[in-house]
Amino acid sequence: MRSSSFPRRGLAAIGLAATAALTLAACSSDGGSDADGGEGESASFSVGISQLVQHPALDAATDGFKQAFADAGYVEGETVEFDEQNAQGEQANAVTIAQNFASSDLDLVLAVATPAAQAAAQAILDTPVLFTAVTDAVSAELVDSNEEPGSNITGTSDAAPMDEQFELLLQLVPDAKKVGIVYSSGEVNSEVQVAAAEEVAAGLDLEIVTQTVTTANDLAQATEALGEVDAIYVPTDNMVVAGLASLVQVAETNQIPVIAAEAGTVESGAIATIGIDYTELGRQTGEMALRILEDGADPATMPVETASEFTYVVNPGAAERMGVEIPADILDQAETVE
Repeated sequence: MRSSSFPRRGLAAIGLAATAALTLAACSSDGGSDADGGEGESASFSVGISQLVQHPALDAATDGFKQAFADAGYVEGETVEFDEQNAQGEQANAVTIAQNFASSDLDLVLAVATPAAQAAAQAILDTPVLFTAVTDAVSAELVDSNEEPGSNITGTSDAAPMDEQFELLLQLVPDAKKVGIVYSSGEVNSEVQVAAAEEVAAGLDLEIVTQTVTTANDLAQATEALGEVDAIYVPTDNMVVAGLASLVQVAETNQIPVIAAEAGTVESGAIATIGIDYTELGRQTGEMALRILEDGADPATMPVETASEFTYVVNPGAAERMGVEIPADILDQAETVE
């Protein structure tokens, strides 16, 4: 773990409080805002957002984070400013964004996805950092432990209910013996999920077959290279999810059912999931941010939080294209993507 100068935030927090106090008089308070800094005056904050890549899950997490501020009465452009940056899937870009944020006058930084969080953790030592859409913050070396992060960074985990997801897979493909997984070799987040999938699969008498990719251009070839698998499981791998169309095209051509770790992947062409609601996960992260900004909570002692809500989603159109009939009881329970 890196060493951190975050304990100096005792003085930084005092400075932040003083700055907020000076800002109060300049911020409008027409009685319609709940973001009160005391005496009916509104606080004002500046937040940097570094998102690794654009795809539905990460977009939803960012939107949910911002919604938490809106729900608390903050008005974007007036009482809260969001500096949103997208690394376009490139780690080098994530590093540059983090370095720029480190030298900016920000009150807090949000990093969306593991590589963006790792870049922020290395570059930003004196500003509170929150992450979201990170599966295992300990394995990613973002925190000392989930219970006691120990530095200026904490956040929310998108660890999926993998047991339930593989049970769903067997409900949809009862005779499945081999399950393929394509994942990015550069994402710790994905390595953790593959290891978890192998453990779950062993208990269900399933064999996991894997292929790795280094760029999204490799997805179609890697999916073909899985060979004769009975189903494909898509983890919350940012590279794979961003380029999902290539994987889905191969799966449809070869009539291989695709099961996902989150709802956005189902919306983009997988058959089903019991997974993370990323909008709610982002909102949960935003509520953590408000505790830091408004109440002075210290990220070093704020436990990493896990998702409090999961979604059960099916895509009947994708099922038909992959040659799967979704059982009626699953359709009755799930949200349906048209």
